[in-house]
Amino acid sequence: MRSIIAAIALCAVGGFATPAAAQDWPSKPIRAITTTSPGGLSDVFMRALGEELRARLGQPVIVENRPGGGMNIGTRACAEATPDGYTVCILHTESLTYNMFLYQKPGYDPDKQLQPVSNLFFMSQAVLVSSALNAKTIDDLVAASKAKPGTLSYSTASPAMMLYMESLKQQKGADWVRVPFKGGGDAINGILNGTTPISIVGVGNALGQIRSGHIIPIAIGNPIRSPLLPDVPTITEAGYAGVPSSDWYGLFVPAGTPKAIVDKLSATVKAIEADKAFAEKNIIGRGLVPAANTPDAFAADILKQRAQAQQVIKAANLPMR
Repeated sequence: MRSIIAAIALCAVGGFATPAAAQDWPSKPIRAITTTSPGGLSDVFMRALGEELRARLGQPVIVENRPGGGMNIGTRACAEATPDGYTVCILHTESLTYNMFLYQKPGYDPDKQLQPVSNLFFMSQAVLVSSALNAKTIDDLVAASKAKPGTLSYSTASPAMMLYMESLKQQKGADWVRVPFKGGGDAINGILNGTTPISIVGVGNALGQIRSGHIIPIAIGNPIRSPLLPDVPTITEAGYAGVPSSDWYGLFVPAGTPKAIVDKLSATVKAIEADKAFAEKNIIGRGLVPAANTPDAFAADILKQRAQAQQVIKAANLPMR
């Protein structure tokens, strides 16, 4: 009953969103919240997208980094922001699908407090390791962990990939522990300085370091190989038939943001991603897959993926935090 009342209230708020309101928007700078630290993939992408939004909408987009807390800190900041069209947020799959089953008090309700605008891109995740480990395959990595018991750690924002690493730990006797991190930039720094020599993050976070040889990609976490790393096998090809990773970043606004503004923002994002030069430089060139869609289509996809996430977590018997 409560959810029905909330839905009616939301419709009432949206009812005041006339086409004229969308024409007047924006009339001042827009804040863009990210859930990761500066230098991470979503941060870099949001800044590029923000420049295009500024060019098309006539107002600057100011990026505000809110990392930490399993991405709950930034997501909560988005959920609690004023729904006036002047706060947009780039959020990861985890915030909308996994966290409600992993945290007793994530601090926000994804259904009642967040409005999907558009998916932005699907990520190509990779198992990345420090070149100092001298590991070229998953088996090499397992062997390295056994040779240095109690010394190796890994980072990943993906519960599915965490499940993969913990399964290897049990099945093959690997010796490593997961450590938290704030974003892709921190994960790459951890590999380079040796504090966390293993990480599963988006390929785009580490292309430069991979090409220089400082970081070694040993497996792709998606069902298909990355076009930027065609010689690197998928995890399935490496012999693991577990749950594939399905990671994306999408654009959201606080629930209650006028529908006319949501629709205008969604259409603008779709037009930006349809621009070949932008897509080649900021999406395809980073090993990502363009994914712009409508608010309704994105919302439906989230519900499906959340149901899958719940099954993954239940099968893994992951405890709530």
